[in-house]
Amino acid sequence: PVSTLAFCNTKARCRELADRLSAQGFEALALYGDMEQRERDQVLVRFAHRSASVLVATDVAARGLDIDKLEAVINVDVTPDPEVHVHRIGRTGRGDAEGWALSLVSRNEMGRALRIEKAQGVALEWQPLAELEPAGHAPLVPPMATLQILGGRKEKMRPGDVLGALTGEAGFTREQVGRIDVTDYLTYVAVERNIADEVVRRLDGGRVKGRDVKVKRLGTD
Repeated sequence: PVSTLAFCNTKARCRELADRLSAQGFEALALYGDMEQRERDQVLVRFAHRSASVLVATDVAARGLDIDKLEAVINVDVTPDPEVHVHRIGRTGRGDAEGWALSLVSRNEMGRALRIEKAQGVALEWQPLAELEPAGHAPLVPPMATLQILGGRKEKMRPGDVLGALTGEAGFTREQVGRIDVTDYLTYVAVERNIADEVVRRLDGGRVKGRDVKVKRLGTD
């Protein structure tokens, strides 16, 4: 899957799992309740831009989260609330899109899983972890990268201005550019991962909407 949402029950578990995945080469981000607003915004933007493969979140932090084309949901920790479980897995496979949900159930979580099974009225499909074969051993690499441009709505920046700068003097094609999000003071643009550094090189210090701009790639600090 290009985009996977993994649920943990605590902030500490979220941070630990995201750190372990990152150490293994995955583009993984953590989302929990007491993050600073700008950090939270950047995490959500990068995941929505498909420039991070895995978002590890708590239920509180994920409230209101709306991500298009979410291929997979993994319950790393089983929730004690069957209703919360339904909300978790309902985020994937929306409409006509395909998606799958997986729960990792330890022995001491079996009671929770059986309560969820009873509440849903549908038998859960069980698979011993030892019998699962990995599809591959390489980390999931997201297709896009997210760039941050200093300047937003307060400077009357619009998505069309950014797209025009990229496909004009910068020399890139429309197909190489993904989603563009403009906030009050910052603009975020998704570009194909293999051209991200070149986009920064050409656009940083250049002009968008007649003004000089500063550009950086998120996730490289």
